[in-house]
Amino acid sequence: MTDRPNKPTPDPENPEWTDKDFAKARPANEVVPAIVARHRGRQKNPTKKLVTVRLDADLLEKLKEDGKGWQTRLNAALRSAVLPPGKDNLNRKTNRPRKNTA
Repeated sequence: MTDRPNKPTPDPENPEWTDKDFAKARPANEVVPAIVARHRGRQKNPTKKLVTVRLDADLLEKLKEDGKGWQTRLNAALRSAVLPPGKDNLNRKTNRPRKNTA
């Protein structure tokens, strides 16, 4: 049983690599750095909680109309509706408590 009955046939558009091909090869981060760019990892201590909320379809559509950031806008709307005025002590960009500047 030396020959396999369904032996794959070589693809002329994608031939098997030779030693010369391997010698010329460069790492992906050198060739297309944008594709392999590093991204931020997981937060050490998440500042937000993952929840599931059911919303009316028209409300969700309206939130998403403005594009990216709809969840942040929803969070801000809920924050202003729930917290009394003046109780918003979070920095909008980081969602961490603001440092006292006084």
